Amino acid sequence: MRSYSKNLIGNSCSTRLGEVAKLFLKLGTTAFGGPAVHIAMMEDEVVRRRQWISREDFLDLLSATNLIPGPNSTEMAVHIGHRRAGWAGLLVAGACFILPATLIVGVISWAYVSFGSLPQAKALLYGVKPVVLAIVLQAVWRLGRSALKTKLLMILGVANAVLNFLGMNELVILFGTGMLMTVRSLTSGKKGGFAGFLPGIWSCIPAAAATATAGPAIAAAPFGFWPMFLFFVKIGSVLFGSGYVLLAFLRADLVDRLHWLTEGQLLDAIAIGQITPGPVFTTATFIGYVLSGVPGAILATAGIFLPAFIFVAISGPLVPRLRRSPVAGAFLDGVNAASLALMAVVMIQLARAAFVDLPTMVIGAAAAFLLLRYKLNSTWLVLGGTIAGMLIHIANFGEWLRIW
Repeated sequence: MRSYSKNLIGNSCSTRLGEVAKLFLKLGTTAFGGPAVHIAMMEDEVVRRRQWISREDFLDLLSATNLIPGPNSTEMAVHIGHRRAGWAGLLVAGACFILPATLIVGVISWAYVSFGSLPQAKALLYGVKPVVLAIVLQAVWRLGRSALKTKLLMILGVANAVLNFLGMNELVILFGTGMLMTVRSLTSGKKGGFAGFLPGIWSCIPAAAATATAGPAIAAAPFGFWPMFLFFVKIGSVLFGSGYVLLAFLRADLVDRLHWLTEGQLLDAIAIGQITPGPVFTTATFIGYVLSGVPGAILATAGIFLPAFIFVAISGPLVPRLRRSPVAGAFLDGVNAASLALMAVVMIQLARAAFVDLPTMVIGAAAAFLLLRYKLNSTWLVLGGTIAGMLIHIANFGEWLRIW
């Protein structure tokens, strides 16, 4: 009987691990559009369709990824894999999400080095951008109903969106909102306590954020595998924020200090990360290949993603305990509201780049209708947007239908 029970447990674990691998290989191949879109697609798959975790748990994991450095969508994949299939799931989910993008970027890198330019990607992105905007809109709406539970959280969410839109650092917003809710929880019922703490908290946040995002300086040095690997480990260990922050870090070290890349090569590397599915951090794969072929690509990719697995392994088991604590739970509530506000700002920024003419508006409206009315799988919508964009460009409809 004991042997039979062990076999059942083993089969269950194996099945879950296979489910995790299958899902994240699919997402790694089809998830275009950056972290906000990746997270929206994950929410659709693991919360609404498969019901692996609740929407509240998903929000808590999203908050945890926002509070640690590294690629947010990859860290979400790693968190979900751990929740679904344990420590093996942690490794499999992250690897399967990263692998498709790494292989695609590797092929593009080979073409770039061989022919000296990027493959044409305009037609590919033309139909995908409106679709991913509809996916993010749906995720923001669904997550908002769970995250903005009180009038105070609603007010903080709107205020954070405005502050981020005006240029305030993402980390300041996340920690600031979490600390505000924490202090409110601690001083609830104490006359004047909450207001008295605010100035001190807000004065400390910018300094803490600056310390968290500052990496060790790297002196100019000749290229080598070990220095390159350590450089990308550093980037993965300290980088908060968007792809534009990644661009700033890479430019400061690789172009200005180390002189390993030219300005044009760096911009091409960032573009590759944006136009391929999966994590934007596969920019490192392209840079590694340009610097030293396949070995360089492997080492650069391993270096920039390694910290994400370590941070999730350390922080993941703590999230349920934090939620059970009233004070820590208040902190997570604040960070959830702030995370949602940051996603809303990304959605607005995506809209500017997505709706460039009448055909893109039609594609976006159709995607939103199919998503909300028929709950069509987001993967099929992305593939449909890709095909529509390619057909429109082939038929040359884009120019004469433009309204701007």
